[in-house]
Amino acid sequence: MSSSSLDVSTQNFKEIVIDGSFKAPVVVDFWAPWCGPCKMLKPILEKLADEYQGKFILAKVNSDENQELAAQFGVRGIPSVKAVREGKIVDEFSGALPENAVREWLDRLIPSPAEELRLQAHELNRQGDTTAALALLQQAIQLDDNNHEAKLDTAAILVAQGQPQKAKAILDVLPAKIQLEEAVAKLMTQIELAEKSQHLESEDVLIEKISANPDDLQAHVDLANVYINQQQYAKAIDQCFEVIRRDREFQEDIGRKTVIAIFNLLNNEGDIVREYRRKLATLLN
Repeated sequence: MSSSSLDVSTQNFKEIVIDGSFKAPVVVDFWAPWCGPCKMLKPILEKLADEYQGKFILAKVNSDENQELAAQFGVRGIPSVKAVREGKIVDEFSGALPENAVREWLDRLIPSPAEELRLQAHELNRQGDTTAALALLQQAIQLDDNNHEAKLDTAAILVAQGQPQKAKAILDVLPAKIQLEEAVAKLMTQIELAEKSQHLESEDVLIEKISANPDDLQAHVDLANVYINQQQYAKAIDQCFEVIRRDREFQEDIGRKTVIAIFNLLNNEGDIVREYRRKLATLLN
């Protein structure tokens, strides 16, 4: 079996489809042995997977044997083909298309040279090699100045490195339409919080202040921002809750607003968000 064409089940779906889609586009073919059109489409996809030599990965899912996956992906009829990049469905089609139509569909999916560099940079950053990742992202932008995803990735790395001003300079010159995207809003929130934390006293000093005077609300707010910069979000929210308990109106409800900003940083999902959203609702009642 070609390394570009793989049988996928529930057991290896995350590894091959979700994780793999950060390295190359993954084409997921939901099929079944009894399906006539599937028998027409499947060989075409396998042939093109070999021909494109790793530019995309073909993940073949027997929908009869993996009904949970089919339901999760909203498969209502087969064959059903989904294109996945960076963990998200970016395109799809249903039914058996002729080879030339499938080829045209794939050509829209295959990343440009600049996008290939960006994807390589994403993997390097995931492995912790931010220097190499930034270098590849710069090459990607030089190849294609309209690759705004590469600019966003660069800004995200700079924020993580404690260089919020450089990140903001990148975001400020993006087209207005791009600046409205959720990813940009999240980065701007991170930049705002990072800039606040740069001029704060140390964690130890702030803890001493709070120990000496638990009603020092500014110390609670500052300590929350220190914890945000350390990505200790639960501790940060705990400090915000102290502010809310003691004075809801302090700095125009800064305690609650900071908690909401943290939820946004966490994409409004995950254990911390679920736990503290409930606690926040109780606290505000």
